[in-house]
Amino acid sequence: MINEQLYICWRLTKAFIQSIPFYLFRVVPINPDRIVFTTIEGTTGFTCNPKYIALEAIKLIVRDNKKYELIWLVDDTTKVFPEEIKKVKNTLINRAFYLSTAKFWIDNSRKQLECRKRKGQIYIQTWHAKLGFKPTCLDRGASFSRIAYLVSKHDSDMVDYWLSNSDWYDNTLKTGSLYEGKTLRTGSPRCDCLVKASKERELKDKIKTGLVERFGLYQDNTKSIDNVHFLMYAPTFRGGNQNIDRKLASDQHAPDYNLLLSSLEKRFGGTWFILLRLHPQMTVRGIKATDSKDLYSKKCIDVSKVDDMYEILAGCDAFMTDYSSSAFDAAVMNIPIFLYCDDYSDYENERGKLLWDLKKLPFPMATDTRQLQQVIEEFDENAYLASLKRLWEENKIIEDGKASKRVVDFIQSTN
Repeated sequence: MINEQLYICWRLTKAFIQSIPFYLFRVVPINPDRIVFTTIEGTTGFTCNPKYIALEAIKLIVRDNKKYELIWLVDDTTKVFPEEIKKVKNTLINRAFYLSTAKFWIDNSRKQLECRKRKGQIYIQTWHAKLGFKPTCLDRGASFSRIAYLVSKHDSDMVDYWLSNSDWYDNTLKTGSLYEGKTLRTGSPRCDCLVKASKERELKDKIKTGLVERFGLYQDNTKSIDNVHFLMYAPTFRGGNQNIDRKLASDQHAPDYNLLLSSLEKRFGGTWFILLRLHPQMTVRGIKATDSKDLYSKKCIDVSKVDDMYEILAGCDAFMTDYSSSAFDAAVMNIPIFLYCDDYSDYENERGKLLWDLKKLPFPMATDTRQLQQVIEEFDENAYLASLKRLWEENKIIEDGKASKRVVDFIQSTN
């Protein structure tokens, strides 16, 4: 307890000192056309909800000759961004200057404790999930630390609008995000590309062809793109205390990949490939999917380093995770979603009770490899789609591919 109090005191003192530049830069007027984007505190590149809002803003700049100045704070400035976006090294001074002088902030995670917002600025929090399995903030109970509370509360108090996609999400914000302010029912901008690909066969085939060529996957039996299928496997971050590493070796909670592939090919036909996607917090730690010897097969491709998983997910025919909210995102394409949760009880004990009863969701769930084989081979598409439709309707979920436009329209209306 004493150590925790000392740590909190140190963090708050550090934040106070680092907040000084934010106050000094208030001598510079707010630029009404400046929008500053950040994702996962600058650790990731051009990705997630802010990416698709930025792309929509670029359309306005090019098409309607708007004067928006798009700034992206990023740790790694070698990351690739559209030329219309000015990427800025995510240092304290740069954060203080650009955030202090921008009319709009758009972020998908918490701002640092030192950040200070001025009167007249608008902070839109997109977050990096909507419907989700994992409890967050107060819903985590005793595993929600005091410093995590302070950081979350500091950020939520600055937010002016929080993006939402459903009644369910609205109802979770008070305890799950410490937020009681205004919401914008726009849907999830990062899902726009998934909705579009699911409706346009030519676009999805183009994405799949790009994946085949990018990873050199052509074989004699995969010449036709109709015969090629992808499943993305995206296990979530492990460790309620954020200190537990998780690799993808078959003896560390991952399934038997060969059995998984054979089950997919038996049930759905064609040639299947697995695209392995680690959580950003795992890739930052230097963990690689290829740490497992099981993954050297040409049918298992590590796509963890690709900035935006959604541009790849848009070409997938199935999705698998354990507790990642991206399961709900992938479901907007009406593709099969499988849950592989071999540590279900242990995970709830560590993280807190999950927000959904996984056994009552449309997504077939397995707790071991043999059960996973069974749920795949017995997958009932008609029953699945009917159950998915009920889930959407009961929770008033909106994901129609127009979320990014709604956000940018809102920005225009307030400027």
